[in-house]
Amino acid sequence: MERIATQKLVKWNSSKRRKPLIVWGARQVGKTYLIKDIFAETYYKNNYIYIDFKIEDEINEFCKGTANAEKIIEYISLLKGKRISEKTLLIFDEVQECPNIISALKYFCQDFRDIPVIATGSMVRIKIQRETNKRGGGEKFLFPVGKIDQITIYPMTFDEFLMNSNRVLYDKVRSAYKSRIPLDAGIHALAMDQVYKYLLVGGMPEAVDAFIEGGDLFEAREILKSLYDNYLSDMELYQASREAILRSRALFSNIYRELNKESKNFSPGLIEEKSKTRDFATSIEWLTMAHIVNRSYQLKEHITLPLMKDEDGCFRLFLGDIGMFSYQSGINSSSFVSSDRENTLSGIFFENYVAAELIAKGNPLFYWRGKSSCELEFIIESGNRLFPIDVKKGRGVLNSLEKFSHHNKYECAIKISSGNYGYDESKKLLTLPFYFASFVAEDMAEGAFSY
Repeated sequence: MERIATQKLVKWNSSKRRKPLIVWGARQVGKTYLIKDIFAETYYKNNYIYIDFKIEDEINEFCKGTANAEKIIEYISLLKGKRISEKTLLIFDEVQECPNIISALKYFCQDFRDIPVIATGSMVRIKIQRETNKRGGGEKFLFPVGKIDQITIYPMTFDEFLMNSNRVLYDKVRSAYKSRIPLDAGIHALAMDQVYKYLLVGGMPEAVDAFIEGGDLFEAREILKSLYDNYLSDMELYQASREAILRSRALFSNIYRELNKESKNFSPGLIEEKSKTRDFATSIEWLTMAHIVNRSYQLKEHITLPLMKDEDGCFRLFLGDIGMFSYQSGINSSSFVSSDRENTLSGIFFENYVAAELIAKGNPLFYWRGKSSCELEFIIESGNRLFPIDVKKGRGVLNSLEKFSHHNKYECAIKISSGNYGYDESKKLLTLPFYFASFVAEDMAEGAFSY
């Protein structure tokens, strides 16, 4: 399958200031496949060395004892029987099993910068060790600050899903977005069908691959169930106490319930009676650090740039993958493909979808709440301009926009909905269909959005 993130690796590889690269991301989002099977096989065919620290015990033991890049290169070269040069890509996978290799990246950068190096794995353990070391606890761990490049891989966004499932339709949708024109009604309906399928399948590569290969939504759903259970099991590996494990699992399992109530703000009492937000602080930190959950911060009344979270500390949590969110909801799979799906699915499915698209493309999440319960789902700062975004599952109006405008100046308001593309200049209101979400999110992150 194609991944848009390949372009980030190509850009890193061609940079004159290239440093060793750390690839972050949640488990099972396709980091190894992207790096090894797509990037290495395409750009370093027959000239890369892949090391899995989970199974290559000899290299693991050697690297645990030294951070000397020269010694590591020599040892790997002799063990693999392959000369390592600036034309050889080194891939260090499952580095959580050998954190010392992360420390060694400093010396790869200083002494062997011409050799391309990529490190990845379950990086949350590395992040936890880094934070523990900052606070003066745990084993000594040198994180190579300033000596590495970093990128984060997310579940496949809708544009990637569409690119792989129907390339012809993807090209048509992308062309319409670039030209800022609505699609013909029939093609619009086809694109929306793909959106609903994506809401069910999500962006976990294994689930997407199963759907594309066999067209079986139910098989993809079974894979999601397995991945979901694996995420719950993984929490036992990284938590400091039994209490932290239970709270992290409870928090993860209740994201849908938190968002499907009248106030979507995080409410600890919904998960554990008489609990406080601070009781879940460690769990929230872990889940966001692992890129399993995305946090959106509240803004109130008058907004100033740059965007900063509200002093009240209110926030919302979204799941990083919309497929897992749909699975967690417990709604029957047929709801996503039935003729009555627009009435069956609540708007929160679409909000979680847009949140994941925004985050994956590099936009921090904020939302706005005014008085009398008026709110806008997302506020994006792009190119020093303010864009309020409302998400409507149908073709509803933005009732909160007028109240927002009393306190804030904005470039234009955006309604992301099931409606076709359109722009109302008198209201400064841009309507974008759900299938444009990936593209607008990318342009926003790059400060290049136009309408």
